[in-house]
Amino acid sequence: MSDLRIAQPVHNTELADWQHVHNTVIPTHVLSLDDVRDRAGRNHLEVAYLGNELVGCSTVRPPASGTGAATVIARVLAPHRGCGFGTELYERGLRLARELGAQTIETVVLSSNEDGLRFAENRGFVETERYLLPGDTIPWIDLRQPS
Repeated sequence: MSDLRIAQPVHNTELADWQHVHNTVIPTHVLSLDDVRDRAGRNHLEVAYLGNELVGCSTVRPPASGTGAATVIARVLAPHRGCGFGTELYERGLRLARELGAQTIETVVLSSNEDGLRFAENRGFVETERYLLPGDTIPWIDLRQPS
């Protein structure tokens, strides 16, 4: 276990920190603070700090009705990659997804995020779909861990 301080973002400062990590790691899909608030109402969000320094964030989308599949996403700012922080965020999200009843774990990565793809593949995820959202030029990749 690292010295990360991980919190569920509630206040505007924490929500803005989550937003900053998301928008830095996924520059093709910039979210407003209102978008983040909306996501916080539907999903479990966390933001991670090392001391007072922002390191990363995570999202757990609860299991979809009837599918048993939850989505777990860990994002780490580039200067902090390779230190185990992504693993810590991912494992916390995975535990929560299982507590929420997930039988299958999925994730989604922007195809240009080579570090994120490598992270997912190293954890046994395999690509299930590649697609473009309206107006996007860089594909998204949905991945799933085999049962």
